[in-house]
Amino acid sequence: MDNYSQNIYIQTLPCGIQFAFKRTPSPVAYCALSIRSGTRHEPEELPGTAHFAEHMLFKGTSRHCQREINNRLERLGGELNAFTTKEETVVHSTTLKEDIGKSVDLLFEIVLSSTFPEKELIKELSVIIDEINMYKDSPAERIYDEFEELLFGNHPLSRSILGNAKSLKKISTEDLRNYTRSRFIPTALCFTAVSDMDPEIVVNMVEKAISRHYTGPKEIETPLPTPYESNSSLDKGSLFNKEVSRKNHQAHCILGTSAYSLYDKNRLALLLLCNMLGGPSSNSRLNQSLRERSALVYTVESSYTQYSDTGTFAIYFGCDKGDVEKCLSLTDKEIGYFREGRLTEAQLKAAKKQLLGQHAISSDNGEVQALSMGKSLLSYGNVMPDSEIHRLIEEITAEDIRRVACEVLAPERLSTLIYR
Repeated sequence: MDNYSQNIYIQTLPCGIQFAFKRTPSPVAYCALSIRSGTRHEPEELPGTAHFAEHMLFKGTSRHCQREINNRLERLGGELNAFTTKEETVVHSTTLKEDIGKSVDLLFEIVLSSTFPEKELIKELSVIIDEINMYKDSPAERIYDEFEELLFGNHPLSRSILGNAKSLKKISTEDLRNYTRSRFIPTALCFTAVSDMDPEIVVNMVEKAISRHYTGPKEIETPLPTPYESNSSLDKGSLFNKEVSRKNHQAHCILGTSAYSLYDKNRLALLLLCNMLGGPSSNSRLNQSLRERSALVYTVESSYTQYSDTGTFAIYFGCDKGDVEKCLSLTDKEIGYFREGRLTEAQLKAAKKQLLGQHAISSDNGEVQALSMGKSLLSYGNVMPDSEIHRLIEEITAEDIRRVACEVLAPERLSTLIYR
């Protein structure tokens, strides 16, 4: 596939790697190598493998040691980083555009030819265990992990991205090699870049990097898989109401449920509802109700996370321990506003403008664009033009908002987890 869409050049290379490039007038080049390799793909008996592998990518390859990898871009003023989610691993870089060739080569080198040296593995194990312990000290973050563990039960999505100390100590160099050999393959890779140059030049850089660091077939024999599609994904998820005693000053609470997947036609309506209910702006209904009018919380937010076959919708707040029930009552009242169809056309119009403005402002960043294109290629095999996103959001009606509020946020579907 070769095409231009909203000035984005998209191509599938012969070996199966998907490529997307956007040209912008900037002296900086942003690159990302996205891999269909997340927590849900790791061995059940070795939770934390995907995240551990991501850490170890920087510790040595067949060509360079850990120190040389770290210096490769940093000495040029550039940056190299990575992250793992439940469905993907992303390695990304930022350099001056004249150094993009070095950036492209390094990304493919560490993804396709890392050696996972034993001495580095032992050291990095200690670092990750420290990260887990630090995370446990933050109840506002830890509660999200526990919520998904309870919601998804035995499903792979229930696992913590970081794993646990016991399982991490079992992971060997050979385990990481076996895992990456099975997951870090061209048909599971997407390379995206944002820079001021011709896309054909970057394609040539990518093809040279692949020829240097990938020893497998140069052309795929079977077509790329068709993205999974679903019209409804609300059947996953358990129902629970759990309270945990914690020695914290504040109580922390999550109210939530399973939600639409990446491929559900209702996902943008739910995203708009999420933004109105508890989005990042101070004018969200929950922020106005719980913080501004009632002064019960410092932080309240709603979030909608989409996976390939399901999703999660969660409302989080932290408050004094005696105010939990009052906050839950006010939260239910605000959800009820949407379930009862009380949203006016003027409010809906303003909410659409706000969401589109947030999208435009956050997208006015090369790194965000490169990462977003990678996510889109992995999920859909294409990059949706901003004009199409704008059209779909503008088509959302007040009835759509009421319907998804009743579907997803029905009282009988909502679970709670409270740290008190």
